[in-house]
Amino acid sequence: MASLIGRVIRTLTLFGALFALILPALAPAPAHAAPFAAIILDARTGEELWSQNADTKLHPASLTKMMTLYITFQEIQAGRMSLDTVVTVTKRAAAQPPSRLGLKAGQKIKVRYLIRAAAIKSANDAATALGDHIAGSEAAFASRMTRTARALGMKNTTFKNAHGLTAPGHLSTARDMTLLGRHLFYDFPQFYNIFSRRTADAGIAKVVNTNSRFLDGYEGADGIKTGYTVPAGFNLTASAKRGDKRIIATIFGGTSTAQRNAKMVELMNKGFSLARNGVREKRPAAVGIQGGDAAADLMAEAPTAIDTPDVPGGAGKTIRVSGAMTSSPRPKARPARVGAPSALIAEAAPVVVPDALSAAIAEGVESALAEATAVPPPPGTLEAQAVELAAAPVAAAPAELPMVDPESVEAALAAAAAPAAEAPAGTLEAQAAAMATATPAAAAPGSLEAQAAALAAGGAPAETPAPVETPAQDMALAGIRPMPRPDSLTRPATVAEAPPETLTAEVAPGAAPVYETVAPATEPVQLAEISDIAPDVMSELPAPTGYEGTLTAVETVVADAQTMVTEPEAPARRAPIFEPVRMASADTGTEAPVEDLVVVSKSTSGGRGFGVAVGAYNSEYEASRALLRTGLTESATLDQGLRKVTQKGGKYRASFLGLTEEQAELACRRLRARGTVCETMGPA
Repeated sequence: MASLIGRVIRTLTLFGALFALILPALAPAPAHAAPFAAIILDARTGEELWSQNADTKLHPASLTKMMTLYITFQEIQAGRMSLDTVVTVTKRAAAQPPSRLGLKAGQKIKVRYLIRAAAIKSANDAATALGDHIAGSEAAFASRMTRTARALGMKNTTFKNAHGLTAPGHLSTARDMTLLGRHLFYDFPQFYNIFSRRTADAGIAKVVNTNSRFLDGYEGADGIKTGYTVPAGFNLTASAKRGDKRIIATIFGGTSTAQRNAKMVELMNKGFSLARNGVREKRPAAVGIQGGDAAADLMAEAPTAIDTPDVPGGAGKTIRVSGAMTSSPRPKARPARVGAPSALIAEAAPVVVPDALSAAIAEGVESALAEATAVPPPPGTLEAQAVELAAAPVAAAPAELPMVDPESVEAALAAAAAPAAEAPAGTLEAQAAAMATATPAAAAPGSLEAQAAALAAGGAPAETPAPVETPAQDMALAGIRPMPRPDSLTRPATVAEAPPETLTAEVAPGAAPVYETVAPATEPVQLAEISDIAPDVMSELPAPTGYEGTLTAVETVVADAQTMVTEPEAPARRAPIFEPVRMASADTGTEAPVEDLVVVSKSTSGGRGFGVAVGAYNSEYEASRALLRTGLTESATLDQGLRKVTQKGGKYRASFLGLTEEQAELACRRLRARGTVCETMGPA
C-alpha cells in the first residue's frame, strides 16, 4: 500500500514538473512585448529635444481619435457642422467594441456629446459615429484622415478607421502623433480645453477622463490623449506648461498605465530641463480646411498626395500645378485707326496744336461738362428764370454753321504758315494766308484788334484806348425780383455803421434784399432725448461740460459747440457752428420774429446698441491693427460697425460698436469659428 502511494506521488510530481515547463509556452505574449518608442518636442518651436525610435511605424491605438477630432473641428470651423448638429448613429457605429458610450443604431445625438465621449472616455462608437456623419463611410473618412495627416507633415501615418482599433496598415509613429497634438493645441485653441476635463456630460451618460491619473499627478499637465490595445501597448500623448515653456511628448509601447505615466513624468522633466528660456514662439503652418471648398482642398491636398499602395484614393503619380506668374509681359499696342494706311501712320509727323487753341478747347470742354452736370435751379427762382430766358429762341439767330472736318482744320493751320502766293486764289488756304498777313490798319483806332496788332508788330499802341462802356443792363432781367425768404429766417438789416468784421451795403429803393450774418441766440440748444443707446458705447464718449445726461456722438458735438458759443470767458474763440440766417428788407422797417433753431439729433442706436470685443492688447497700435484685420476678415457683418480702442487696466481693448444684436451675434459666431476671440456687448 505504501509503495502504491509512493508511485502515485512520484507520478504527480513528474506531471507537475512537465506542466511547469509547458505552461509558459502556452501563455499569451505579455503586454510589454510591444516595441517602445518616445519623443519630446518643445511645443513653442517644434524643436526635437529627445527621441527614441520616434520614426518607427507602430500601432497608435486610440491616439487615432486625435485625428478624428481634428477633422471634426475643421468641419465646425468651416461652418458645415456645429456643436448642436444632430447625428444619427449608424449600425456600424453602434456595433463597435468597448470602450463605448452605449449608442444604439438609429439613435440621434448632438455632436458636442460625441466629441466629449471620444476625447474624454475614448469611446469607439462615438468616434465612428462622427466619421460616418462627416464622410458617409469608414473608407472615405479614413482616406480623408490620411490626406490631412500628410498636410500636417505626418509622413509615416496611414489610417484605416476613426477609432484606432488594430487593422492591417493602420500605423503611425511617435513623432507624427506628437505633431498632431501640437496642431490640436495651436489650430483649435477654442476646443483644446476639452482634453483636460476630468469628467463631462455626454448626453446619455457621464464620462470620466482616461488620462485623469497623469493630469492629477503632474503639475502643469493639460492633455492630451491615451490609447491601448494588446499589439500597441499603453500609449500616451501628453502636454504640460510651466512658466513660459510648453512640452509635448509621446510614448508608444508602455507596459501598464502606471509604468507609462511614470515614464511620461520622466520625459516631461527632461523636456523642461532641456528647453531654452526666452524662445520666440513659432506656430505651425496653417492647413486648409478639407472636405468642402475646392480651393481649400487644393491647398491641403496638392503638395501631399497619398503614395502608399494600399491606401484608398492613392495615386501612382503626383502632379503639382502652380499658378504663380513667372514673367511680366508688356501690354500689346493699341490698334491703328480704322481706314488709315499703316505706312502713312508710321511716316506722319505729329500735329502741333497751338497753345491758344489747346486752351480754348480745354475751356470749351470744361464749360460743356459743367453745364451738363449742373443741378437745375428750383422753379420760380431768379436762376431758373434766367435759364428760361437763355433758352428762349432769338429772332435773328445766325445761320447754322456747317460741320467742319478736323482734318480740314489741320490742313488749314498748316497752310496758314506758308506764303499766301502759293495757294490758289479763292481757296481756304489763300483766305487764311490773307488773314495772317493783314495789317492792323483796317481795325478801328483804339480798338482791341488795333492794340493786338500793334503788340504783335513789336510797337506800342498809337493812342490810349478809350474806356470801355458798360453794356446796357438787360431790362427783362432787371425787372425780375427774387422770391423773398420766409419771415421766420430773416429780418430787416440796419444800414447803421457795422462792426469792422461785418459787411454792409447801401439799400436803394427797389434793390434786391441784403443778407447779413446774425450772432446766435443766447438760448441753450435743445437736444433730443436718447434712451436706447448702449451703456458701453456711451461710456467711451466724452460728455460736454455741464451736461449730466446720456448723449450720443452727434449730441456731444452739438453740446460742445453750444458751450463754446455761450461761455463768456472765451471771447476769442472761433465763430459758432450753428447760426440762424436773417434777411434785411428795405421795404419794411420792422424786425421779423426769429424762431429758435432746435437741433434734433436722431439716436445713433436704432437697435444698434450692441457691439463685439475682439481682444485686449498691450498697445494701441496692436489694438488698431487687430480691428483693421478683423474688419477686413469679417466685413459682411462688421462693415457698419464703429471701430473703437479703449484703455483699461493697462490694456487696450479693441471693439466694434453700433451693431444690431443679430449682427453682433453673427459676427462673433463667425469670428470664433476662425479661432478669433470675440465677446458680444449689449445694453445693460
